[in-house]
Amino acid sequence: MTVDRFIRVFAGLFVLVSLALGVEGSPLFVSKWALAFTAFVGANLFQSGFTNLCPLAFFLKKLGVPEGAASCAR
Repeated sequence: MTVDRFIRVFAGLFVLVSLALGVEGSPLFVSKWALAFTAFVGANLFQSGFTNLCPLAFFLKKLGVPEGAASCAR
């Protein structure tokens, strides 16, 4: 698995988990403040699209995950 795929998997997973914890109708509801994490992930993806800087990509590269052909970790 490449850095790009890990980023997509992590972002999707974190958004789904934070929605499950932050939406009142969910059986896993904890607090509405869990939705702040969804906003954080979205903001990070948004800025990464413009700046090509991704903190998760930096850490994945340090862990030895291979880059894809069009990786944001370059």
